[in-house]
Amino acid sequence: MKNSSITRRSFVAGAVMLPALAGLLLAETTTAQAKASKTQFKYQATPKSGQKCSGCRFFVAGKTASADGTCQIVDGSISPNGWCTAYAAKAH
Repeated sequence: MKNSSITRRSFVAGAVMLPALAGLLLAETTTAQAKASKTQFKYQATPKSGQKCSGCRFFVAGKTASADGTCQIVDGSISPNGWCTAYAAKAH
């Protein structure tokens, strides 16, 4: 009787974990797909009106201050001197 109880318990635990793991995988995929193209945000590799990516809250810096980085919402390599319509100044 003890062996079937452990098997049943293991089955139930596995059945509960599978949907949770599937949800995590789906959430990661959705986040990666949520980035928009440079064209959609009218990205340009030069600043506009004193605004540039390095001063934006969505910018993720590269290895050095002058190296390209990434953006949390725009796909691709992003220049720290670039600009797009999603620009939002970092809070100081």
